[in-house]
Amino acid sequence: MLKTFRNAWQIPELRKRLLFTLLILVIYRLGCAVPVPFIAASALENMFSTGSMLTYLNMMSGGALSECTLFALGVIPYINSSIIIQLLCVAIPYLENLAKEPDGQQKLQQITRYAGAAIAVVMSIGYYFVLRSEGGLSYTSGAAGWFTAIVIILAFTAGAQLITWCGEQIDDKGIGNGISLLIFVSIVSRWSSLYTTVKGLLTKAAAGESKYYILLPLLVVLALVVVVFIIVLTNAERRITVQYAKRVVGRKMMGGQNSYIPLKINMSGVMPIIFASAMVSIPGTIGSFINVTREAHPFWYAFLHAFDYTSVVYIVLYLLLILAFNYFYVAIQYNPIEIANNLRQNNGTIPGIRPGKPTSDFITKTLSKITLIGAIFLAAVAVLPIILGNLTGVSIQLGGTSLLIVVGVALDSSRSLESFMTMRNHKGFLG
Repeated sequence: MLKTFRNAWQIPELRKRLLFTLLILVIYRLGCAVPVPFIAASALENMFSTGSMLTYLNMMSGGALSECTLFALGVIPYINSSIIIQLLCVAIPYLENLAKEPDGQQKLQQITRYAGAAIAVVMSIGYYFVLRSEGGLSYTSGAAGWFTAIVIILAFTAGAQLITWCGEQIDDKGIGNGISLLIFVSIVSRWSSLYTTVKGLLTKAAAGESKYYILLPLLVVLALVVVVFIIVLTNAERRITVQYAKRVVGRKMMGGQNSYIPLKINMSGVMPIIFASAMVSIPGTIGSFINVTREAHPFWYAFLHAFDYTSVVYIVLYLLLILAFNYFYVAIQYNPIEIANNLRQNNGTIPGIRPGKPTSDFITKTLSKITLIGAIFLAAVAVLPIILGNLTGVSIQLGGTSLLIVVGVALDSSRSLESFMTMRNHKGFLG
C-alpha cells in the first residue's frame, strides 16, 4: 500500500487529487474542533458511558458529539438517509425504476441529500433537548432561550450538510469514497485513547500485577491477527463462472468468451454491525436518560442493566442481530431472479446449470452459504473483542468495529489509486 501511494504521488494529476483529499480532511477535523455557542460540553461527560448508543455515534463523529462542536452529528444523517432511500428503492416501484434510468442515480442522490437534511434537523432538535435536560445550555428560557435553540439546531444541521458536501467533493475531485474517508479519519482521531489504555495496563503492571506484562504483548499480537483476518476475508470472493454463447451480429461474431460473477464474502461491509449495535444499545441509552434505582424500580433496573455491554444477554442479542441484519442487507442488494434474467438476455449460462429458475436457485443457494460465512466473520470481529474485554478488564469493545472500518476504507482507497494508475498504463506499478 505504501508503494502504491509513493507511485501515485509521482503523477501530477493524482498528486493534486491526493492533496485535495487531504485538504478536505483537514477542514473536516477543524470543523470537529469548532464549538457550538451556548453549550457547556462538560455537563455531558456521564452520558457517553461505554455501551450506550451515544458511544457509537461519538465514535463515528470523531469525538465531536461529546464535545458539542459544529460537526457533532458527523455522517450519521447522510448514512441514515442513504439506507432509507436504498430500502425504499426495493419497496417503491417509482424509485426502483428511477434507479435504472440513465440520470436516475443523480436524482436519487438529490433525494438522499434532502432526506439527510431532514434527518439532521430532527437529530439536532433531539440533541438540543438532551442538552437542555442535562443542564448543558447557557440559556433555556425567554427570548435568549429561543435564540439559543435556533442557533444550536441550525449549527448542527449546517455542520451535517457541510460534511455531506465535503464527502461529495472528495468523490468528484479526490481519491476514494468521501463519506468512508471521513469516517476513517473520525475513528483514527479517537485512537488517542489507545495511549490511555496502554498506560493503564503499564500502571497496573507496575503496581505488582505482573499478568499485565504478558497481556499487553498478547493484545498487540491479537490486533495484528485480526487485521490480517479482516484483510483476507474482505478481499475473499466466490466467483461463479459464466459462459456466453457465440452469436452473429451483422458480419461480426460476438460472444463466446468466459466471465464470472464475483460474490464477496463480506458484501454488506460494516453496516450489519452498525445496525445491530444501534438496536442493542437502545435500552442502555434509555436507561442513561432516566433515573431508575434498584429499590424503587427493581424490575426495570434489572431489565435495563441486562443490556449492559458486559452482560451475556447483550452479547447473545448482539450476535443474533448481526446475523439477521447481514442476511437482510444482502437480500436487498442482490436479486437472484434479476441476475438470472440478465444472463439469459445476454446468452450467458452457468456451466452445468440450466437457464431460468435453476440458475436463480443456484445463485440463491450460493448466496445463502456466502452470507452465512460473512455473517459469522462480522459477528466474530464484533463480539470477540467484547468477550476479551470482559475477561481481561480492558475496554476494547469498539476495537473490532473500528478495525473493520479502518482496514476496509484503507483497502478501498488503495484500490482506487491502483485503478487510476492502471488506466494510465504506468509500467511497473502493479509489478
